[in-house]
Amino acid sequence: MLVLGLLLLGAAGAFTGLVIADNLSGGPEYTVSVLGQDIVTMNTLAVFCSGLALALIFCAGLGAVASTAVHRRRERPRTYAAHQDGPGR
Repeated sequence: MLVLGLLLLGAAGAFTGLVIADNLSGGPEYTVSVLGQDIVTMNTLAVFCSGLALALIFCAGLGAVASTAVHRRRERPRTYAAHQDGPGR
């Protein structure tokens, strides 16, 4: 789950950075291009909605990373105690 969360974070961040860097000119209609390829032409509402979708993907990745960290933190004391009470003691 940690790898999937990091992948979502990286992909959403990289795509957002590329789109912003390649599309600094504006107008009533935006032609979105990434790495020299025109993907789609959007109006202002479509750009806003796609920004919301990218934010949700980023938050899903962040939630996956955070839940993995919390899960590992909760499991660590039990495994440490189990090693202390091993068969030799």
